[in-house]
Amino acid sequence: MKQLPLDFAFRTAQGRQDFLVSAANADAVGWLDQWPAWAGHFMLLTGPVGCGKTHLTHVWRAQSKAARISCDDLQALNISDLDALTQGNVILENVEKGINENKLFHLYNLIKENGTYLLMTSRFNIPEWEIKLPDLVSRLGTVQIARIGEPDDVLFASILLKLFSDKQIQITPDVVQYLVTRLERSFAAALNIVTALDSLSLAEKRKVTIPLIKAVLDND
Repeated sequence: MKQLPLDFAFRTAQGRQDFLVSAANADAVGWLDQWPAWAGHFMLLTGPVGCGKTHLTHVWRAQSKAARISCDDLQALNISDLDALTQGNVILENVEKGINENKLFHLYNLIKENGTYLLMTSRFNIPEWEIKLPDLVSRLGTVQIARIGEPDDVLFASILLKLFSDKQIQITPDVVQYLVTRLERSFAAALNIVTALDSLSLAEKRKVTIPLIKAVLDND
């Protein structure tokens, strides 16, 4: 069995937890690093749950001093509010089908008018938002898109190590190796297994070892 190197590179995230960079997210990180030299004033960061979109917005927010809003926040803002908001940079998180199209249209136009920047995040690609407003469809067609994919083996091992570290669980390299060769390569799978192992370890007062992992996987 090929052994994974466990000497991963970490990216410091402006005083927050380290961000792990690999081929799966390097494109997104690269685009954010180029700010403010973006081709336009709009960026969409897409990727599955748990892939680090929010973490990257924290990094960008520290650099850009952006205000952060949700789609529910956008719904509640009137034109005057939006104009005041877009005097600075803005992060709009978790865009999906059902967003208020008129408000998003005005947000886009005001960002462009004020010369500021908008960073959006979503689990979905723009066509999946099912936007009906023709002028908004046209404008969203100009948005730069940076995608984060599911993790490769090295990033997946890094994520497992980080999740265990966050829960202050000490593990050995053979535990990581065992998990990497048996789990689906997804952020959700990594979070689920670490959460389950943490719960069982606490309940049975046992260390996280391969036998404990087998007990969790056998009950899955």
